[in-house]
Amino acid sequence: MANPVPAHRLNRLLIKLGEDDRQALRPLLAPVTLEYKRPLYEAHRPIEFVYFLESGVASLVSAMTNGAAAEVGTVGNEGVVGLPILLGDELAPTSMYMQVPGQGLQIKAAAFREQMARSATLRTLMLRYAHAFFNQVAQTAACAHFHNLEARCCRWLLMTRDRMPSDEFRLTHEFLAMMLGVRRAGVTVAAGTLQRRGYIRYERSVVTILDRTGLESAACECYAVAKAEFDRVLGADDDSIEAEPRKRRRLK
Repeated sequence: MANPVPAHRLNRLLIKLGEDDRQALRPLLAPVTLEYKRPLYEAHRPIEFVYFLESGVASLVSAMTNGAAAEVGTVGNEGVVGLPILLGDELAPTSMYMQVPGQGLQIKAAAFREQMARSATLRTLMLRYAHAFFNQVAQTAACAHFHNLEARCCRWLLMTRDRMPSDEFRLTHEFLAMMLGVRRAGVTVAAGTLQRRGYIRYERSVVTILDRTGLESAACECYAVAKAEFDRVLGADDDSIEAEPRKRRRLK
C-alpha cells in the first residue's frame, strides 16, 4: 500500500476536494519524482497510472506519421494527468510526458476509476477540470493562429512559472520550440529579446524570471483567459495553506 500523504499538498485539484474524497484517496496516493522526458502515458497503450502534479509541467503531445510532434496542451499543479481515465477510457491517440521535471502523486488507474464511480463529488470536480483543460487546448490553438512569437513565449513562461515553487526552473529550447510550434532558432530570438528587456535570464536551459510584471505586459491575452478559467474551477493559486507564496516582485 502507498504511504499516506498529508491532506493538503501543492496540487490544486487535491486541495479542492472535500474531506470525504480526500480521506478516500489519501492511502492510494504515492509520492513520485518526475524526471525530464519521463513518459506518463503513451499513445495507443493502456494508461496504468493517474498523476497529480505538485510541481513541473507535463506536455500532451500529438505525433504525426512522419515523426513530427507538436505540444497541444500542458498540465501542472492545477490538474491531473490521465484524462482518458476520467472520461471512461484507458487509451488515447496522444502521449503525455514530463517537459519540466518536478514532483507529484500517483494512483493506479483502476483504483482511481473505482473512486470516481463511488463519489459523485469527486467525479464532478474531475469533469469540471477536464472542461477547463479542453478550453486551454482550444485557447492554445487560437493563440498560435493570432498572436506573435514573443507574446506567446511570454504566455508559456508565465504558465510554467505558475506551476513551479520558485522563479528559477529548467526549460529547454527543445520544449519551448515544441510549445510554440517554431524552430529552435525562433526560440533563441524570442528569448534573447526578453532577456535584453530584463524580463528573464536564460542560461544553459535554466530560466530565471526577473520581472513578472514585464512578462505579463508583453504576454498575449490568452494567458489571462486560461488562468481565469482554471481559477474559476479551482479557486485562486493561494488557496493552499502550505503552498509557497508566489513572488510578484522584481528581483534585483
